[in-house]
Amino acid sequence: MLKNLVLSISMISAVCMTGCDNKAKTPLKSNETAVATDSSGTPSVKPITIGYSDWPGWVAWQVAIEKGWLKEAGLNVEFKWFDYSASLAAFTANQLDAVTVTNGDNLINSAGGTKGMIILATDYSAGNDVIIAKSGINKITDLKGKTVATEKGLVDHLLLSTALHDNHMQPSDIKLVNSVTNSLPQVLATPQVDAIAVWQPVANQALKAVAGSKIIYSSKDKPGLIYDTLSVNASSLATHREDWIKILRVWDKTVRYIKDPKTHDDAIKIMAHKVGVPPEQYQQFVDGTHFFNVSG
Repeated sequence: MLKNLVLSISMISAVCMTGCDNKAKTPLKSNETAVATDSSGTPSVKPITIGYSDWPGWVAWQVAIEKGWLKEAGLNVEFKWFDYSASLAAFTANQLDAVTVTNGDNLINSAGGTKGMIILATDYSAGNDVIIAKSGINKITDLKGKTVATEKGLVDHLLLSTALHDNHMQPSDIKLVNSVTNSLPQVLATPQVDAIAVWQPVANQALKAVAGSKIIYSSKDKPGLIYDTLSVNASSLATHREDWIKILRVWDKTVRYIKDPKTHDDAIKIMAHKVGVPPEQYQQFVDGTHFFNVSG
C-alpha cells in the first residue's frame, strides 16, 4: 500500500513542481464553465471535459463546482455526470478529456486503446467497496458453491477476487454472474443470487432491499487495494498542461474544505445533495473514503 501511495504522490508532485517553475446515463448539462488558456497562452474556446460519477472521492468535485473555485482559477472546465461504466466508455471513445476512475480500471481503459495518464490519486476506498451476502452466509468461505454477482472486469470484481484469494479459495469455487452495478440491489433480491460485490451508495440500496443481508468483506479489510484517480487523455494533458496543474490545486483546496471541521458539514451537504442522499447518511460514505490532497 505504501509503495502505491508514494508512487501516486510522487507522480502528482512531479506535475505540480514542474508547473510551479515559471474528475449508461446520458451526461447532464455542464456544471462549470469559465475562461482559460492553453499551454501557449491562446484562449480556449472548447472546455476541458471531465466525466465523474457516484463515488464520494469523485462527488467531492461538486464542492469545487458549487463554490466556483474552478472559475476563480480561470479554468474552462465542464464536468459531466455519468453512471460509472458509461463514463469509462465515453473516455475510451475520446468523448472526454478526463475521467474519474479506479487505478485498475484505468489499466483496462488503456488496454482498449485510449491512454489515460493518472495525474491525481483522489482517495482510496476504506470500507465503501463491499461484498454483501444473504442471511445464512456469514463469511467468505461460506460462498463456496454459491452464486455471486458483480460487474465483471471492474473494481469490485477485483475486491471479490482478493477476498477469495485471502481465504484460500479459487474463482471456480463460486459461480460468477455479470451484472451492471446499478442493478445489483435488484439482482440480489432474486432467488438465484446469494451475494454481490458492489460499492457505495449502491451497497446500501442492496442492504435495504434484501432483509437479513449483510456485509461480509469490505475494502476496509484490504486498505490501499482500490485507489481512485483522475485519468487524463495524453493529448489533453500535453495541450492544456497548465490548466491541469490548476485543476490539481483546486482539488487540494477541495479536500482541505472537506477535512476542515469548520466547513466539513457544508461540504457533506453539497455532496449529499448531488446524489440525493440525506447528509447524515452521506457522512457514512465519506467516512469510508480516505481522501488525498496534493501535498500528501
